[in-house]
Amino acid sequence: MGQCYGKSVSVAEDGGARTSANGAGEIVPATPIRKSRSGAATPVQYSGAGAAWPSPYPQGSASPLPDEVAPSPARSTPRRIFGRLFPPPSPAKHIKAALAKRQGPPKPRDGPIPEDGTGEGERPLDKSFGYSKNFGAKYELGNEVGRGHFGHTCSATAKKGSIKGQLVAVKIISKAKMTTPISIEDVRREVKILKALSGHKNLVKFYEACEDTLNVYIVMELCKGGELLDRILSRGGRYTEEDAKNFLFAANDEHADMKLIDFGLSDFIKPDERLNDIVGSAYYVAPEVLHRSYSTEADIWSIGVITYILLCGSRPFWSRTESGIFRSVLRADPNFVDSPWPDISPVAKDFVRRLLNKDYRKRMTAAQALTHPWLRDAQRQIPLDMLIYRLVKSYLRATPLRQSALKALSKALTEDELFYIRLQFMLLEPTNDGYISLDNFRMALFQNATEAMSDSRVPDILNALEPLAFTRMDFEEFCAAAISPYHLEALNGWEQIASTAFEFFELEGNRVISIKELARELNLPPAAYSMLRDWIRPEDSKLNIFGYTRYLHGVTIRSSSSNTRHR
Repeated sequence: MGQCYGKSVSVAEDGGARTSANGAGEIVPATPIRKSRSGAATPVQYSGAGAAWPSPYPQGSASPLPDEVAPSPARSTPRRIFGRLFPPPSPAKHIKAALAKRQGPPKPRDGPIPEDGTGEGERPLDKSFGYSKNFGAKYELGNEVGRGHFGHTCSATAKKGSIKGQLVAVKIISKAKMTTPISIEDVRREVKILKALSGHKNLVKFYEACEDTLNVYIVMELCKGGELLDRILSRGGRYTEEDAKNFLFAANDEHADMKLIDFGLSDFIKPDERLNDIVGSAYYVAPEVLHRSYSTEADIWSIGVITYILLCGSRPFWSRTESGIFRSVLRADPNFVDSPWPDISPVAKDFVRRLLNKDYRKRMTAAQALTHPWLRDAQRQIPLDMLIYRLVKSYLRATPLRQSALKALSKALTEDELFYIRLQFMLLEPTNDGYISLDNFRMALFQNATEAMSDSRVPDILNALEPLAFTRMDFEEFCAAAISPYHLEALNGWEQIASTAFEFFELEGNRVISIKELARELNLPPAAYSMLRDWIRPEDSKLNIFGYTRYLHGVTIRSSSSNTRHR
């Protein structure tokens, strides 16, 4: 959740699955692709810093590394990338604070440091994870291949088991650095996420987790194909449109599979939950992350940043300082005018624009992105979109007037939007006569269920669909329930869509409504009456087109702190 909360990406050398590490950070690729708290994948981070790293082991403790492998300095971020000069930005204060919260307060320099991470009179932290204790008997460690905030990564050879003789990557996390309950829980969660997501061809394969008294060892596949940034630079700073599409969403022998490999700052997220910690890499952070209220949409933004870079070879938001990058993310618009953008197709530019919309409510979901004309492939399986469940839940709770407004809007949908909705309807496996009910939503959810979805309590959303237990919904009503006015407003043809929809609304749904009743519909106080007066035609007391479009979006007053969780 680029937000910067991401995971890194590596590229397998020959199309095979392997994990790569960056000499500068946790196994991370140059172009970031990170994972969000929801378990969804998102983009990336460039690692920086050139100072030598101190040993991660307590004084006097033996390192599991071979004698010839010493703690290595982190590689500095290249200063010239895509033909531009930029210094590696220093960590922002709030990012440092997030790391400090996990690592705990600095320990005094004088006197021994207790290995259990506690001081006199403090209750010892439980650093037993229940993982396998025989790491040394199963793996022979090799060279260090990466290092980051929370550990370092080495290659290793399996000495026994089903992968005997195979090279793997081992992320080593020192227990001495686990000085707070949060830092311990972070390790548990990272392993849990790796287990839940392992098996996808674009995610690093997880083998097992081990531990001893000093460290936790996370054993994964080893990728040798290099970092994404290196691939971009080797191509002259950018990819063609066709290659950019393959690189993001497919695999072939020439480019190999791209892998998400680091989930250290990822988390599970519940439906409708908002997160507020700022972690990750500045270039890929979404605006709502800086506002400290974000969800899975932030991952889509980060994918948009990567797509922009793949197509033109430069970053959409850039500055010489981290604070400058953040200002650019919040205020600047990506440049789609300078070369090579005039030579890039309008449909590709539309795709990127819809990922980099500063209003997260207008951003495409992952499933919508896969059905966008730029990526559309009849052979590609489209996943069940959890947004559909949330929109249907909202529709079932809506007033008759709002349902009428949405039905009118659904009749003005473009064919591109209908394509996506039709696919989602078919995933629900309607009956032979074309209807769906609560059972269809339930079956579709469990057929597409993953362990990650269970941990995010996604099945809980079925409770909100109970009204469908007593009725059925055909495709026409499903269209009304499954559309988002915010997503439609992001389209170039929104004005025409709204105008056509209002004509249908005038015929089938518009009615006399008082300002007081309209305020009740929108859950607004009397103070909003003056604003609502502009939404109603004085001659017949019905909604005008301005009022109709505003009503579709809704205006509610709610606490900014509701349903928000600190990481």
